Amino acid sequence: MEQIRIFDTTLRDGEQTPGINLNMAEKLALARQLERLGVDVIEAGFPAASKGDREAVTKIARELKDTSVCGLCRALPSDIDACWEAVKQGVSPRIHIFLATSPLHMEYKLKKQPQQVLEAAVAAVKYGKQFCSDIEFSAEDAFRSDPAFLYQVLEQVIAAGATTVNVPDTVGYATPEEYGAFIRGIMDHVPNIEKAVISVHCHNDLGLAVANSLSGVIAGARQVECTMNGIGERAGNASLEEVVMGLAVRRDHYGFACGVDTKQIYRTSKLTESLTAVDIATNKPVVGSNAFRHESGIHQHGVLAHPQTYEIMTPESIGKVQSDFVLGKLSGRHAFALRLEELGFRLDNETIDAAFVKFKELADRKKEVTDRDISALIEKKSLQVQEHYKLQSFQIQTGNNITSIAGVDLVHEDMVHSEAAVGNGPIDAIFRAVDKIVGISCTLENYSIRAVTDGKDAMGEVTVKVRFADRIYSGKGLSTDILESSVLAYINTINRVISDQEAAEA
Repeated sequence: MEQIRIFDTTLRDGEQTPGINLNMAEKLALARQLERLGVDVIEAGFPAASKGDREAVTKIARELKDTSVCGLCRALPSDIDACWEAVKQGVSPRIHIFLATSPLHMEYKLKKQPQQVLEAAVAAVKYGKQFCSDIEFSAEDAFRSDPAFLYQVLEQVIAAGATTVNVPDTVGYATPEEYGAFIRGIMDHVPNIEKAVISVHCHNDLGLAVANSLSGVIAGARQVECTMNGIGERAGNASLEEVVMGLAVRRDHYGFACGVDTKQIYRTSKLTESLTAVDIATNKPVVGSNAFRHESGIHQHGVLAHPQTYEIMTPESIGKVQSDFVLGKLSGRHAFALRLEELGFRLDNETIDAAFVKFKELADRKKEVTDRDISALIEKKSLQVQEHYKLQSFQIQTGNNITSIAGVDLVHEDMVHSEAAVGNGPIDAIFRAVDKIVGISCTLENYSIRAVTDGKDAMGEVTVKVRFADRIYSGKGLSTDILESSVLAYINTINRVISDQEAAEA
């Protein structure tokens, strides 16, 4: 069965989601999991955009053993140089060059004539080809481009050495019928198209990104560019999990396969959710918490009689294992390590040891520690940034008829710093006390809390988003105490701000 390449751009286009600011360790953790998932290409970043992006792409290219690592660059020699330096140590490096081809973009953004754009595209591909055999060229805003001009650009960049040509619906404007016809037009009017793979990159502004991507596949595209959980600019990108499960569940219709290990989908989705602090909607297809839940009596009866009455795929097919395995405070490290492996975590001994300490602390608070508790603990560990400030203790005095007062003790460079503050409620008081210690004042944009496990002693996860210097930063905190979750989330966010400032000054 013919294979469809899955090109994952979670670490590039996905990270452009407002509020996402992954550090090096987080990018590496996600890249390793994407490799376990089995994607064909990982677009790890935009090397010329910043020193941090360049270093992250370089490290990911060095670390991964099986997956092609790609960097994005503009059609400029300096960008292509930076991209090649970042990806060249990868097992199968790729340079991804983009240049807009729509009249709107050429006139108002590039301020170039079509002939100038054509010449720049060809020159960039030829320049990149001297370094790398695998060149992808993207005609930004391809769907809104003049077809005759687009055909000319694609023909000439393929002649110049492009091995993949990407034709994005950059602003999510297309319908499935139109996008399929668009791909067929390319197949019919670009004479040398058989020398390159057609790639589709669809945005979700009208909620049609997955439908358009699959329509493109039917019409002749053989690579789909997508992100985990559909994250990305504006309304996001085509969701990898929906594209892959669409191909898998309806293989009878599409007639294609892909190399993704679908049993790694749920694990990758949850890791992406934790690291990016972008929560998945409960009704999200494939990976949402309601995707395999049934409340209607008729549905429950049908599923009990035979799952396929109301389920077209099983939880197990995406790696969502339903388990009653419970650990407690008397459980040993061996049992804990075994359960981590069964849950899909591949960790070194040092990380397991650190997680086991946290597990024991949690087991002292809870009678039973479930699989969801364990997953939450590991994901929390993965989320940690450099701890410029670390919580030692906090105290709160609050009530419905008194002013809330919070005292906070933070450790910074082996010294304990203490402050107290009053606020409009306990959370506000805690945040104000932290601000006094660190000397940074952020504007709170969003605060949310959810129970990530069940029962009265559930683990509460708090997500905090703040604005500082015109940027949005996100952080998460996890505890059975929601006030502790709140202060941990806020400190996590402050540490991100400080790390970003230090990187900018370096």
